[in-house]
Amino acid sequence: MNTRGLGSQLTDSIPVTELSASGRFESHDLLRKGFTCMKNELLPSYPLELSEKNFQLNQDKMNFSTLRNIQSLCTPLKLQMEFKAVQQVQCLPFLPSSNVSLDMLRGNDKTTGFEDILNGPSQSKLMGKPHLTVEYKLDLL
Repeated sequence: MNTRGLGSQLTDSIPVTELSASGRFESHDLLRKGFTCMKNELLPSYPLELSEKNFQLNQDKMNFSTLRNIQSLCTPLKLQMEFKAVQQVQCLPFLPSSNVSLDMLRGNDKTTGFEDILNGPSQSKLMGKPHLTVEYKLDLL
């Protein structure tokens, strides 16, 4: 028997697409689909994780309700208005804002926390290309 004939019979009889697994045994194609992120598919790993994510919001609500009970409705409304005004002030678009004035209003300016030492890459003060960043912010690109 001719070896060339046997090789051509094998490639003709078995399509390459059937060699890939399907269903739950399917392998992840890294080049076509990229890296998978299991964190998005899972629920919070610990019951307090959701509470920790909303800690500042819960603390603000508690402080506003305390101020409303002790003083009047005017004081928490004035403080919320100041919070909104301070959050709208930012640096140039290519430099992220550190919100120092917001920390001063909340009383966090005298404390050092985890986020003050180990920030994420979005909080870095590395300057990119300013013209491209401003055009991107203004939706000109």
